[in-house]
Amino acid sequence: MKPIEFQRVLDSGQFPSLLFLHGEETYLLDRAYHDLVEKVLDPADRDFNLSVFTGREASVETILDACRTLPVFAPRRLVAVKDAHLLKTEDLSRFLPYLQNPVPETVLVFSAKGIDGRLSFFREFKKKGVLVEFRRLYDNQIPGFVKDQARISGKSFTEDALVLFCRRMGNDLGEIRSELDKLCAYVAHGTLIDVEDVRQVISDTREESVFDLINAIGRRRPAEALRLLARMLDDGEPPLRILTLVVRHLRQLWQATELIKLGADRNEMAKRLRINPYFLDGLLGQSKSFSAEEYRRAFVACLQTDLALKSSGGDPGALMEKLVLGLIQGEGRQ
Repeated sequence: MKPIEFQRVLDSGQFPSLLFLHGEETYLLDRAYHDLVEKVLDPADRDFNLSVFTGREASVETILDACRTLPVFAPRRLVAVKDAHLLKTEDLSRFLPYLQNPVPETVLVFSAKGIDGRLSFFREFKKKGVLVEFRRLYDNQIPGFVKDQARISGKSFTEDALVLFCRRMGNDLGEIRSELDKLCAYVAHGTLIDVEDVRQVISDTREESVFDLINAIGRRRPAEALRLLARMLDDGEPPLRILTLVVRHLRQLWQATELIKLGADRNEMAKRLRINPYFLDGLLGQSKSFSAEEYRRAFVACLQTDLALKSSGGDPGALMEKLVLGLIQGEGRQ
């Protein structure tokens, strides 16, 4: 089941007796769990009818005893097992008799980072219960999430402000929600968030810094490029991580150049590049700063730098500076 379908189940008030929430996107998973608690139990009923365990510490017998205990002065009780991925395979197997005949008045919910669908526990669970997977959002889904969260807070973004916010924030939804709260507080007396608001509240991230770094390289501005590189290194960003981000960004620019030649429209470009259309104009503008030959030479230079960082024992900062200056000077440019 997808999260949006699970939300409809919660809204309907018809709660399954067996639920398993799993996936890498912990922010959405945690939010779904809290929504479940709110829907299943009134606050006054939770002292006697909410039991929370962890996979690391709780015994299966204790969890099952809680499941078989009837609710006190309430229609349902809720038993939660967090970090269920820490339960051993043999422990999961001991739940099998209960899965085959769950107590109707009890909602048993597990939450975990992932599951192994090959286990008999999960094969049986699928027959009687509901599994909900919370996958990480793709980069092109982040702007929609940000707009929805802003709307909940009574705010909206200008298009340029949304692009800047998403570029600076990355894809950690918990961090996005936290920083968005700060931003909404900053514009407390208004409803529209503009670029200057974002600049004042949200600090640069590595994604934004890499975008600026490539921009400086493309415009042949060595002082600016070296300053941006130094700032990333001073912020503790590992040189190999910076190199990886640079290579990924250059690859996107080269792909954009080729898609332009093929006559692809904006929607097709965004889909092929796996980015939100909001980011497309900036990417297309940057892509014109390099020729096809320069892209080839850039990837060769990046490969040489990668090998040097991993094997030569040279100073990582100096190696990255050499790469940046080489890309700006266009070593071997025609």
